[in-house]
Amino acid sequence: MSVASESEPKIEHPTLYWRFNRFLERYLPGGLYQRSLIIVVAPIVLLQSIMVGVILDRHWDNVTRVLARSLARDISLVIELYGKTEKSPAAIANFTEMVNRRLRLRLEIQDNASLPPPKPAPWLSIVDTRLSRYLDNEGLPAWIDSTSSPGYVEIRVEAGGGTVFRFLPNDERAFAANTNSLLLWMLVSSLVLLAIAIVFMRKQIKPIIELAHAARSFGLGHDVSHFTPRGATEVRQAAQAFLNMKERIERHVEQRTAMLAGVSHDLRTILTRFKLELAFLGDSAKVKALKGDVEEMQTMLEAYMNFARGAGGEKAEVSDIAQMVASAAKSGSRPRSQVKVDVAPDLVAKVKPNAFRRLILNLVANAARFGQEIAVKVKIKGSRLVVTVDDNGPGIPANMREDVFRPFFRLDEARNQDEPGTGLGLSIARDIARAHGGDIKLEDSPLGGLRAVVTIPV
Repeated sequence: MSVASESEPKIEHPTLYWRFNRFLERYLPGGLYQRSLIIVVAPIVLLQSIMVGVILDRHWDNVTRVLARSLARDISLVIELYGKTEKSPAAIANFTEMVNRRLRLRLEIQDNASLPPPKPAPWLSIVDTRLSRYLDNEGLPAWIDSTSSPGYVEIRVEAGGGTVFRFLPNDERAFAANTNSLLLWMLVSSLVLLAIAIVFMRKQIKPIIELAHAARSFGLGHDVSHFTPRGATEVRQAAQAFLNMKERIERHVEQRTAMLAGVSHDLRTILTRFKLELAFLGDSAKVKALKGDVEEMQTMLEAYMNFARGAGGEKAEVSDIAQMVASAAKSGSRPRSQVKVDVAPDLVAKVKPNAFRRLILNLVANAARFGQEIAVKVKIKGSRLVVTVDDNGPGIPANMREDVFRPFFRLDEARNQDEPGTGLGLSIARDIARAHGGDIKLEDSPLGGLRAVVTIPV
C-alpha cells in the first residue's frame, strides 16, 4: 500500500459559508439601494409571515375551538333545561324569553319539525365542522348554516318528539369573526412600514449615488463645484475626503501647469535668441543645418510640454464634434495623404475642446506619417462617443500595441526611423482619452494598416 507524501498539497473544498456568499453574489441585485431594501424588507416580510402563522394557529383555531365548545355546551344546557320545564305555552314562552335574554341565542322552538337536508360545508371553514363535532359529543344531531345569514350562525338541533330548536346567535359566539380585520390591519401596517423604509432608504442612498456621480464627473473633467457633502456621518466623511482629494489634485495640476509655463517661456526665449543669431549668419549649409536643429528642438519642446500638460485645467463643454474633427484631420494630414472624414454634421458632445482636437490631430498625424489613405469615422454608440482612425500603413504587431503608448517609445521595425518624432503622439492621445474617462485601443484596419479606436463617455 502506498502512502501519500506529506508534501503533497491538500485540496481544500469550498465551505458552506463560501458557497452561500457565492450564491448571494450571483443572485442578489448589484445596486446598494436594492440590496439595502432587501435587508430591510426581508425581515419585515418574515416577521409578518410568522405573526400571521401564529394568529391563524393560536387566535383563529384555538379561539374558534373554545367558542364553538362553549356554544355547544350552552345549547346542550338549554335543551336539558327545556326537558325539565313545564310544557304549557306560558312556561315555554317564559323559558324562551329567559334563554334569549340571558344567553342571547335567539331561540325559536319548532314543534312537529325536522332537520333540513345537510348542506355542504364551505371551503376552508372550520366553524361548521367544529360545531357539528362538539354537538355530536353532546349527543345532539344538528344542522348548521354559517353563510346564509351574514353576521349570524343558524343552528338547528333535533331534541326528539318532533321538536327542533332553532338558534341564531351572533357569529362572534361561534368563531373568531374579527380575524380578517386583524390580518387586514397587519397588512396595512406592513405596507406603511415598507413605504417609510423605502423613503428613508432612498434618502440615505441618494448621497452615496451623488458622491459616485461627482467622482465620475470629476474623472471626466466636468465641473463638480455644486457638489456638497450630505447624508449620514460616514457618507459625509467620504464626500469630504473626495473634496479634499479633488482640491489637492487641482492644486497639483495648477502648480504643474504654472511650472511648465515658466519652463516653456524660458526655453522658447532661448530658442528665439538662437533663431535671431542664426538669421545674421547667412544661409550657408552649416547655418541651415543649425536652423533645422533649432526647429526640431522647438517641435520636440512643444511635444514634451503637451505631454506633460495633458488636458490641463480645461473644462468640458458641449462642442461641435464635426467641426473639430474636420479641422484636426486637415491639420494632421500631409500633402501625399488622403483623409476621408465620416461624421454627422450636427454631432455635438461634451468634451474638452482643445484636448479633444489635439487627440484627433495626433492620431491623424500618426496615421499620415506611415500611410497614404486615412479614414476617420465618428459616431455616438449608446452613451459613448466612438472615433475610429484607419490607415493603410505597415501597421503595428499585435504584441507591441500596448508598448507604443509608453512615452518616448518608438518601433524599431515597420516604421521609418528617419521621420522626426518624439514617440509621444499616442501617449498624449491616450492620456487625453483617459482624462475624458475613455480609452484608446489599437486593432487591425480594414485598409490593411492600423486602426485606432477611441471611446469616450458622453
